[in-house]
Amino acid sequence: MSSKSRPVSLKRRSDSIMGMAFFGPALVLLTLFLFLPMVLTFIYSFTDYFALSPNTTHFVGLENFAKLFGDELFVTSFLNTVKFVVIIVPLQCLGALGLALLINKVTYCKKYFKVAFFIPVVMSLAVVSTLWMQIYSPEGILNTLLTNMGFNPQPFIHSANQALPSIAIMSSWQGMGYQMIIFLGGLQAINPALYEAAEMDHASGWKKFKDITLPELKPLCIFVFVTVTIGAFRMIVQPMIMTGGGPSNSTYTLVYDIYETGTVNWEIGLASAMAVIFVIFVIIITLIQNALTKDREAKHEKKKKN
Repeated sequence: MSSKSRPVSLKRRSDSIMGMAFFGPALVLLTLFLFLPMVLTFIYSFTDYFALSPNTTHFVGLENFAKLFGDELFVTSFLNTVKFVVIIVPLQCLGALGLALLINKVTYCKKYFKVAFFIPVVMSLAVVSTLWMQIYSPEGILNTLLTNMGFNPQPFIHSANQALPSIAIMSSWQGMGYQMIIFLGGLQAINPALYEAAEMDHASGWKKFKDITLPELKPLCIFVFVTVTIGAFRMIVQPMIMTGGGPSNSTYTLVYDIYETGTVNWEIGLASAMAVIFVIFVIIITLIQNALTKDREAKHEKKKKN
């Protein structure tokens, strides 16, 4: 080995040791608190593991999964979760984009509006849920406004028909500020020359939005769409605090069912099977979203070339 190659080799070894010194603790934590629980959850899903008597655990194969699909409460919680997703995803994504477009046009007090809309994001979900319980109460500000405007007061979270959409609207409002900041960053990164060129061609506001703003924001739109969808599937705190899953299980979600099965009923095997189904479903939805967005992008590029 030449004298020149030795220092290079030693430097590489030193860099490798330094890298492992920084990466090692993170890898240990990820293994203990992420990878290991995932593996154990998958294993327990095929057992009848009961937390209060772990020594009597037996392998039951697909029995837990068969039991779940025949469980009315599980099916109800699954459908409720899908309903939450269907309401929250478009409402939160479109609302965040609309707020970003409005704030981007503001010339005065822009920082104030950013902070004002972002405050609900950093607040505890428990606090926000408690606040909205007061807003939705029969004597709350919302019913007071409706009465003063000549409308009948509404039960909101006290009604099996209105509870789910009421919580979904509150959740969309609470998380909207985060996606707004993401969209706002994307809007400010768009080259102003594109809009100037469009104005020279006498393009309308809608045409500039459709042909410039949306294509430039497409990567961010996909990211926001996927993250909001995953967040909506994980709904638990809001219905737990505001309705306790009621009335008549109308707001009982899949994650809520997993929590109660595992920590209240101590049926770890059954809860693990629920978690596996939940993860598989979220992965499938994410893959479908990515496939649809890629297909649309390919068609758009083909149209542009033609």
